[in-house]
Amino acid sequence: MMALGSGIYVAHSVAFRSELQRMAPDHIGSSTSSRQRDLVFIVNPLGANGRTGKEWRKLVPYLRSRLGKECNICESITSGPCHAIDITREAIREGADAVIAVGGDGTLHEVVNGFFWAGKPVVSQVKESTRSTALGLIPLGTGSDFARTFGWKNDPYEAIERVARGLRSSIDVGVITGENCDHHYFINVADIHLSAKAGFYASRYKRFGNLCYIIGALQAFIGHQNQDLRIRFNDGPWETFPEVTALCIGNAKYFGGGMKITPNADPFSRNLEVVILQNFKWYDFVLKLHRLYSGTHLSVKNVSDRSVLSIEVEDISGKGGIYIQSDGEHLGFLPKKISVLPAAIEMIL
Repeated sequence: MMALGSGIYVAHSVAFRSELQRMAPDHIGSSTSSRQRDLVFIVNPLGANGRTGKEWRKLVPYLRSRLGKECNICESITSGPCHAIDITREAIREGADAVIAVGGDGTLHEVVNGFFWAGKPVVSQVKESTRSTALGLIPLGTGSDFARTFGWKNDPYEAIERVARGLRSSIDVGVITGENCDHHYFINVADIHLSAKAGFYASRYKRFGNLCYIIGALQAFIGHQNQDLRIRFNDGPWETFPEVTALCIGNAKYFGGGMKITPNADPFSRNLEVVILQNFKWYDFVLKLHRLYSGTHLSVKNVSDRSVLSIEVEDISGKGGIYIQSDGEHLGFLPKKISVLPAAIEMIL
């Protein structure tokens, strides 16, 4: 680790335990603290075509002046896919007061997955810790759809003020399991079939900013066919849903660069919102795109929604190849089960 200034450190790996003081059992920014708190900022320097790294470097002086006297600030730079997961787990085990994702929904997604290991929450191994590590966010990436649910702007200075205040609230997390029993977590939206395929293609065009979502959707439509799916809700009976175009499961409201796809989702509700689009043609998306972005599509023909604790989805055809993603990250193909974990993580709001 390399020191940036008083109370500020840069970690390029997860081995930062010797440089950080132990966490004090009080709120971030509290004037009653006799110890400094450990805040771990996980930065994806390549996010938004390198813009995240550049903007973050400009923020460091302000971060030093605003938080450096009260907190030990560890800036951990990711070196590749899944690195943020490992950093987060190590930070939690070492008793960090908060782990703050710096970047877009992809970085946030990895940090959220770092809060869990082998199907269980990661816990601090520090005896003095009296409360759990909180999750924070400084949105700086290509997509910051999760932040939209809270009405947060892509304003890093405003985000740092949230960290300084340190107000916490428990939020829900979604968990996805498949035939191999692996657990994968999401905080925003999981989706299946056309939208997931579009997200898979969009990831190849991140250099074009939010335009990548439109390019991905156009590419996904090539050769697309609606599919009959077997679905069951809350471990109830199986039902057949014909001609499914896309199925979205929201813990929060937005995906795809600002599309309000699950408008009734609430990460404090202890439920997930499921929205199913059936028998949509390419021209339906053209004609109804404005309603998908505004969140007024639930009254449109062939759109249904419901609130659930869990949902299982299978491909009736048995051919495979039905895409699933969560928070914009490709997770493979059906079958999958998606469930809510109520109040799973404390988040700085």
